[in-house]
Amino acid sequence: MSNEAFKEVGKNLQEKATVIWNIANHLAGPFKPHEYGLVILPMTVVKRFHDCLLPHYDEMQAKYEQVKKFEVIDGFMCKASHYQFYNTSKFTFEKLLADPAHIESNFKSYLNGFSQNVQDVLAKFEFENIIKRMVESDTLYWVIKEFNTANGYLGPDKITAVDCGYIFEDLVRRFSESYDEEAGAHFTSRDIIYLMTDLLLTDANLRDENISVYDMTMGTSQMLSCMEERIKQLNADAVVTCFGQEFNPSTFAIAKADMLIRGGEANNMRYGDTLSDDKFKGFKFKYLISNPPFGIDWKKEQKAVEAEHNLGKEGRFEPGLPKISDGQQLFMLNGIAKMADDGRMAIIQNGSPLFSGDAGSGPSEIRRYILENDWLEAIVQLSNDQFMNTGIATYVWVLNKNKPSRKQGKVQLIDASHCFEPRRKSIGNKRNDITDKCRNIIVTAFGEFKNDKIYGDENGIYCESKIFSTFDFGYQKIVVEQPQKDENGKIVLKKGKPVADTNLRDTENVPMNEDINDYFEREVKPYAPEAWVDANKTKIGYEIPMTRYFYKYQAPEKTSDIIGRINVLETDITNSLKRLFPKGE
Repeated sequence: MSNEAFKEVGKNLQEKATVIWNIANHLAGPFKPHEYGLVILPMTVVKRFHDCLLPHYDEMQAKYEQVKKFEVIDGFMCKASHYQFYNTSKFTFEKLLADPAHIESNFKSYLNGFSQNVQDVLAKFEFENIIKRMVESDTLYWVIKEFNTANGYLGPDKITAVDCGYIFEDLVRRFSESYDEEAGAHFTSRDIIYLMTDLLLTDANLRDENISVYDMTMGTSQMLSCMEERIKQLNADAVVTCFGQEFNPSTFAIAKADMLIRGGEANNMRYGDTLSDDKFKGFKFKYLISNPPFGIDWKKEQKAVEAEHNLGKEGRFEPGLPKISDGQQLFMLNGIAKMADDGRMAIIQNGSPLFSGDAGSGPSEIRRYILENDWLEAIVQLSNDQFMNTGIATYVWVLNKNKPSRKQGKVQLIDASHCFEPRRKSIGNKRNDITDKCRNIIVTAFGEFKNDKIYGDENGIYCESKIFSTFDFGYQKIVVEQPQKDENGKIVLKKGKPVADTNLRDTENVPMNEDINDYFEREVKPYAPEAWVDANKTKIGYEIPMTRYFYKYQAPEKTSDIIGRINVLETDITNSLKRLFPKGE
């Protein structure tokens, strides 16, 4: 399905999400506005489970009476429910409302009737505490009543799994914004996700019918569902197995609930901090897709991360560690560690992983690790204002452990900062969309792999492709020393060698493909004849200065043109004043 088709679907379901969110009107007073999501999110999940199971209520009740004394009933009950979950309670929402006097005990009985996998979901919401507050404020009955209206219906005959994903996304966004939390920490818009999926699947060999997909920061798992959708479009017979990890309890609960309802393996949705508590140790995946948080510190995970770094090749973080204030590259390393030998990854980063850190530093060593292993296939710069929580420039890194021969030893940089269409109505900081047209332009550029080629209309929507050698991003940082001199201007010697004057010490970055001695003789020696290079201090560094590579000089406006515009403005102001004060008053 195209972006535009999804946009229309999404618009309708956004209206549905609004209806659901407005149920919170009954919570005003006992709950603060920023707390509405604590009620609405778990209730939406419960109602989705309820409406999915409702057509099979009688079948489940009959089967439960037959097997309730068995030690293991899951298999029987799942067959009766037609899902991987079930409910043994005698209650439905309709029956709960028929007995208002016992709404609390009956609702708890209803929840306790769910299978253990649903109990695990509800536990992440800490729903018991929320129910207690609703009971104390006399709002539980009214919330259940509103969810049981036609507007609150979430059955699969009206709301598909994809539809429900949209509703969950929108509710999480509303909750995040009301809580003054960065919605972008949980939400990546579909236009960006579809670009990432199409980049990953360009020239993909999908003859293998068993395909694994992993998202290390899955949020509500919509990246995984979009990947599965795209793969199925290309190979209807493919068996796609999704794996994901998330450390936010509410979004994890939604992701697991969504997977249960979609019929996937819900146990592959795992809760925990990816950096400090890896739930997929030893796993390898065909495709990885992720949008980890930008610029967050990893102080909380420091002990665990450093311990794994010290494991060397046995750990995920051997190449190096970024600065403590920015953990993005740790997610990059986690992804690389989990890529199969033919694996491919698309991951979103801000600008810092491109250039932060000097030669020999952790960030530089991570870039070196990626480039010298020839795993970086492409970087796509998106336009500003693509995300709800930030307007900064963002980049999609595409990594491949099995690059085709024509791309080996090379990296493609795509400047797609002009490849967008403005939204009619912004969502937070998101003012731009990657429409179908834009996505096709970018994916075409990626697929063709041409150097110095512009795709699209340079005066409108376009992107530019450039091809580099992996070593074009490398440099040798040399330390240039000059001798210390005494009061008479003579060089100070120690053991027959000049003593370096630390006040005159300097550094130079020599391109990787250039001989240090040749560079020194040409660029340094003519200006500092007594200088030398301390070879023991030379370090290798890597950076990817995308802005510099795509910079285009624009001549400043002529002075005469500026004066002309000022004169026009002055004349206009003068005429306006004359009209306001015709008599010079």
